[in-house]
Amino acid sequence: MVKSRPRPNRTAVAFGMAFLLAGAAFSGSLIQKKPEASPRQGGTLRVMAFLTPFNPIFDPASPSHYFLCEQLFDGLVRFDDRFTPMPALAEYWQISPDGKRITFFLRKGVTFHNGRALTAWDVKFSLERLVQNRPGSTHYQYFTRKVVGAEEYWRGLADEVAGFRVVDDSTFEIQWTRPFVSGLHLLGMYYCKILPKDLVESQGRGFFQKPVGTGPFKFDYWLRSPQLDVLGVRLVRNAAYFGKRPYLAALEYSPHFTDDQFEQGSVHLISVRSERMLRKDLQILENDTLKSAFLALSCEIPPLNRPEVRRALALGLDRARLAEACSTAASMARPLDNYLPPRLPGFYPRSLSPVHDPDKARMLLDRLLPESGRKALELTLLLPSPRQDTHSRLVQELERQLGGMGIKLSSRYLRKPEDIGGVRVPYLKLLEYSMDFPDPENIIVPLYHSRSIVNQLNARYASPRLDALLEQSEVERSWDKRTALFRQVEKLLFEEVPSIPLYSERVRIALLPRVRGAKLPALGFIFLDTKEIWLEE
Repeated sequence: MVKSRPRPNRTAVAFGMAFLLAGAAFSGSLIQKKPEASPRQGGTLRVMAFLTPFNPIFDPASPSHYFLCEQLFDGLVRFDDRFTPMPALAEYWQISPDGKRITFFLRKGVTFHNGRALTAWDVKFSLERLVQNRPGSTHYQYFTRKVVGAEEYWRGLADEVAGFRVVDDSTFEIQWTRPFVSGLHLLGMYYCKILPKDLVESQGRGFFQKPVGTGPFKFDYWLRSPQLDVLGVRLVRNAAYFGKRPYLAALEYSPHFTDDQFEQGSVHLISVRSERMLRKDLQILENDTLKSAFLALSCEIPPLNRPEVRRALALGLDRARLAEACSTAASMARPLDNYLPPRLPGFYPRSLSPVHDPDKARMLLDRLLPESGRKALELTLLLPSPRQDTHSRLVQELERQLGGMGIKLSSRYLRKPEDIGGVRVPYLKLLEYSMDFPDPENIIVPLYHSRSIVNQLNARYASPRLDALLEQSEVERSWDKRTALFRQVEKLLFEEVPSIPLYSERVRIALLPRVRGAKLPALGFIFLDTKEIWLEE
């Protein structure tokens, strides 16, 4: 690669390609080969990204570049290893007695990479940007019903979000429409990073080619091919960072690093490519992501419009075998026993799933369905495009298991999610869903609320009881009582089975033994604290 430096006197910062292994995550383990020694300063950590071509447009509100966003930007809060929101750009905060207002007090002396001081106006601008009605943006939905005036701003009926208020240069306030007990968890996510208002307004889209943040690393130069194509990015330590400063002198990030470079020791972190890599003298970092998979059932189409038929079908499926069919060396599918992913704050694993019993399932189906309908029962498995090897293995395994219950299976790929509107036969649909912040509301509402667009494109499930429980959860100020409400929701879902929990995603990366200090945070790879990483000689 050819190193291409920016012109003098120009501030330049860049994100990188999506840290595809990432996805916010909830549990994992680090298998480390050697005890920790004393950290040393310096060195360049090289990370192999996993999407090509490299896209040099870096925006924390876009669905990519998550890992580098964490190096270049900060939010008001961050998470510790128990999902607790901790101070970041906000030194502390106060919540009003009624739970509807939160006031953030910004740290003194924080500057952007260009030296300008952070102010509360930057915070207001950055959060309002998430609420703007922009093509492709979906983050507004987490604010429009939550923040005073956000709906009006999104609809273009107001010039600002009234509930985002600058008290003074170092004090910022959010006014919720109702108590929002997980609001801090939302603000800790990758898209809630704080940007410099003046530069984004003056540079427009060009800002995101060389953005300026407050983070521990800042842009140095592009990594280019001999033909001057941008292949990656180099970041360097921010010597003016307000918090703990990195041991590393630099990070280099590119999808064009190779397996051979990893084998030779010049690249330090890549995806696990094969089971063979697990037998080498490497560190393996494992991480449960925010991504879960379900088999959504056609709740409006007979005979799957009957909950008892859906329960019998769920009883007959061996989810461990189905999950195994969807696994790869880099991404393991772990059988999911819950509708609420394990390790969510307050939601430790507690399975309500029935024990797999195909004989009992077949007996129940024989009783529930008339003989003529029983023999004619055929289900269609709907799959998202493009085709993948794991899809083929899932079809084969599901066909085998359903065949044991006397049910035929066909498969069909949907070019786009809206094509499900033309399906008139009973179906199962592979539903892969990644949460946008660690709260049960963020999976139950989109997947199962009767008015949810995602629900209408999958199970088409409607339950007044579930909708009522979700409405209660929206105004409940007690974390424990709110958790209990979602446990009731999960119990109801096991009774009515609009979908069958299938698997949660666990990804693996490999690190060279000389990479030290790598510790998996609660939210996984995209939040990897590179400030703690150092390289042995």
